[in-house]
Amino acid sequence: MMEDNIAASTATLSKMAKQLRKVCRRTVERMRRQQGQLIGGRREFVYGRGRMGGTWRRQKWVFGMLGVQQQRCKRAKPVLCLVERRGRQDLVPLIAHHVRIGSNIISDEWRAYRSLPALGYNHMTVTHSMWYVDPQTGAQTQHIQRAWRSIKEQVWRQRGNQTECLLSDHLCLIEWTEWLGRKHKDGPLGRLLHDVANRYRV
Repeated sequence: MMEDNIAASTATLSKMAKQLRKVCRRTVERMRRQQGQLIGGRREFVYGRGRMGGTWRRQKWVFGMLGVQQQRCKRAKPVLCLVERRGRQDLVPLIAHHVRIGSNIISDEWRAYRSLPALGYNHMTVTHSMWYVDPQTGAQTQHIQRAWRSIKEQVWRQRGNQTECLLSDHLCLIEWTEWLGRKHKDGPLGRLLHDVANRYRV
């Protein structure tokens, strides 16, 4: 873009990228208001994963949920949240807000998840110190492990963990890509142009 005289410097490119992230954030927030951001159901497994903020160079935790269709390897829809703590009072309300009642939830054995069966979820756990696929239930966390690694790589590659605000924007951008961008008939670029046109109407 600098060679084509669209941007004069890397600082200009950074400002442009910031504005585009704002466009994507506004679109995701509008989607949440209008139709919600629900995952799970009869045909999906939901995987939960949290990671300490130190991994992201911040004090907050990133808590992620991933809805994956059974017997399919299609791209999953992530829900990514920044949380102060990872206790039951912090994580369970997020799960109840984003995951349909009756869904199959697979996670590690973190004690914060123990109340999920009482809320109407079918909760299965995997003991990572012993195996990644439970030999009795068949529950496995390989989907969320791969997705989590990919999400971290995307944020790290774009240096999106430098500040809490920047991290929040990049997590929202990942959600926009999977929930909206890849669903558009012309792909993420087509969806981005559509959202820019809606944001900056003449």
